[in-house]
Amino acid sequence: VAEGEPGEGREPFELPRFWDALGQTFQVTSQEATKLSLAFSRPPPPSAEDCQKLSEAVQNAILAVATVYYWLPKGQGTTLRKMVRDATTEVVEGMIQLTDTILNAPVESLSQEQLISTGGVWEACEQVSNLPRDNQAAVVSALGACLGVVKDAVEEMEHALVEGQDPYGDIMEDEELGFRGNRDTYWSEADRQLLSSCMGLMKASKACLKKVLAAVKAHGKADSPEQIAQLDDLADIANEISPSIDELALSMYPPVNPLAVRLNAAKLASVLKKVLEIAKASHVCPPSEEGWVQFLTGAVDHNMSKVKNFTQGQL
Repeated sequence: VAEGEPGEGREPFELPRFWDALGQTFQVTSQEATKLSLAFSRPPPPSAEDCQKLSEAVQNAILAVATVYYWLPKGQGTTLRKMVRDATTEVVEGMIQLTDTILNAPVESLSQEQLISTGGVWEACEQVSNLPRDNQAAVVSALGACLGVVKDAVEEMEHALVEGQDPYGDIMEDEELGFRGNRDTYWSEADRQLLSSCMGLMKASKACLKKVLAAVKAHGKADSPEQIAQLDDLADIANEISPSIDELALSMYPPVNPLAVRLNAAKLASVLKKVLEIAKASHVCPPSEEGWVQFLTGAVDHNMSKVKNFTQGQL
């Protein structure tokens, strides 16, 4: 499940039929986990014959889950497929853990681990009802997750940059190190000017994701292979924003190396320009959306040129 590729089915693929079948296999797996757990919840243990029946039922349930997952062709969207794959993997891993727990626990009583493992399978199986139903919904979900991470990163950096605040105040205690007039733990005025332009780029990242997410919600469709592929391209490039912001944020802590900051700012700016280009060229961006694409492209260029000006003397 984790590494295999789907077989492109010969029959025409029907998404509603797939979801019905996946929901049923997850439900059966949840029931089999309950039966297995109950059978080993008190002595005496089940007979060899009953164990055989139980293990066959569990195995069949898991094979059915994997089989239905394999029905979902890549053409329905790689973002959707990854989410379904993760949910399926969790069910299989949950059942493996439950079986291991039962094999390693004495049958005198129902162990805490066994209860937790059974609950883990139930939770994994219930996830099927929350999965996005097509690639448009999957990409909305993926972009929403990216936006959440980026918002947190921007807030953290804003908090650290508050005027006069010691960025290491929460880690380094003064009494341990004595007075620190050390430049390595503080930002100079020049550092702060450079970092305000970096913050501009980070805020532009947040705005980009917000706008792209709204456009995918409003205009995104998963009716044709071309639309599905365009949505996947957007999700893939948006996934690069968060790691790029992290790298930039790390280089912004003192002692600041202006060239490292410039390099990481340029990487982030390049990712943002790509996001905007891919959005603009896709079906999620009708003429009514082009204004913000231009505005944000300008904002990225403006902040990047300020970073370049502040670091010119370092080259």
